[in-house]
Amino acid sequence: MSEQSPVLPYAKAASTAYDAALEVIASVEPRIAEATRQELADQRGSLKLIASENYASPAVLLTMGTWFSDKYAEGTVGHRFYAACQNVDTVEALAAEHARELFGAPYAYAQPHSGIDANLVAFWSILAHRVETPALEKLGAKSVNDLTEQDWETLRHELGNQRLLGMSLDAGGHLTHGFRPNISGKMFHQRQYGTDPETGLLDYDRVAELAREFKPMVLVAGYSAYPRRVNFAKMREIADEVGATLMVDMAHFAGLVAGKVFTGDEDPVPHAHVTTSTTHKSLRGPRGGLVLAQEEFAADVDRGCPMVLGGPLSHVMAAKAVAFAEARRPEFAEYAQRIADNAKSLAEGFLTRGATLVTGGTDNHLVLLDVRSFGLTGRQAESALLEAGVVTNRNSVPQDPNGAWYTTGVRLGTPALTTRGFGSSEFDTVAELIVDVLSHTTAGTTKAGAPSKATFVLADGVAERTHARIDEMLARNPLYPGLELT
Repeated sequence: MSEQSPVLPYAKAASTAYDAALEVIASVEPRIAEATRQELADQRGSLKLIASENYASPAVLLTMGTWFSDKYAEGTVGHRFYAACQNVDTVEALAAEHARELFGAPYAYAQPHSGIDANLVAFWSILAHRVETPALEKLGAKSVNDLTEQDWETLRHELGNQRLLGMSLDAGGHLTHGFRPNISGKMFHQRQYGTDPETGLLDYDRVAELAREFKPMVLVAGYSAYPRRVNFAKMREIADEVGATLMVDMAHFAGLVAGKVFTGDEDPVPHAHVTTSTTHKSLRGPRGGLVLAQEEFAADVDRGCPMVLGGPLSHVMAAKAVAFAEARRPEFAEYAQRIADNAKSLAEGFLTRGATLVTGGTDNHLVLLDVRSFGLTGRQAESALLEAGVVTNRNSVPQDPNGAWYTTGVRLGTPALTTRGFGSSEFDTVAELIVDVLSHTTAGTTKAGAPSKATFVLADGVAERTHARIDEMLARNPLYPGLELT
């Protein structure tokens, strides 16, 4: 069991800052101030296991609430389309510097507003590097503005006629990895690779076969719900063999890369041509995006604005710089290792209680629980757990019979509760509580009496006893200890 969480550094100053901020907000719209207070109370009182969520430090959070929000700054450092951007230049340069040092990347671009923005910047940077630039050189033009209408139509056809190979959604990939309803599935001719139907693990030989057959321009690696590590050296070998650009989306596990839990072949940054990430999740920063690149793609990524992005969020870039600075401290590496250790404890807790996990376990930050053995859909399990005070999200499993809405799985991650100080014994207890809740949940029926994939019945008293045990654990590991609002 973990020790009592230490009082947050500068807790008194943070308390004063938030009290003052909420007082100012309440003077204009008190309902927003009240919702903000309630959100803190709700987060403090629930067991947050959503793999894509975390708790940013007060320093990161407070950095976002400044007058940098008021400044337009399209362009790049030293080359803006607006005047008086010298302070934004400082902020963006510091964010990029910290990111380069943190990840050992030659180039970093801190402007993307989100993960999908980062991926769009990456996609279009790759297309610009591999299609637009050679076409302009061939036509003797400096930019697309110099092309004739016919030349431009030819270039547009080339840009929109490329191939992408990414991980399928049900195997653990992300919407932006070529899922047809997503923009990535519309802008590319796409194919998707899955996992071995027996083990749930990536089959690199099969990925290589698909790549040789499909010959993609872009090979996307990375995941949002795959509970294992990836050999990015092998993915680069596959990309090189077919002449593809390797793009890695490390949004979910960036904190494990920053904390040097993933090294060597499991560190994507040295192997990928372009690496994208969010800056929250396991990295514990503000909500936003990041692109890292090898030198050959740096100039193309640097055109993210105006290619894909508009005005950068300068206040969020400032918060990214603060978060990256925090992640460069030795204690962040210790935190990242605890994330992985706690995920193993959570997985073992499920397995010893007879639950079924996709791939049979984990070696990253997340666990994917298959709830068919409980007779439930993912949506029913998610809702029952929420009623008992456990916040999770339903998720597809490989070859999911219930589709992407109802699903057959529940995804659980350890970053947030690890931030609160939870250790191995607590995560074993978490597994016990989840199995208990799901074992006492039955599928509901529709109004017509037919089986339902959404409704559920939780046995009497289960939610109350689960809340009571959760409250005990949360009291030992308070969120933002020492931060008190009046």
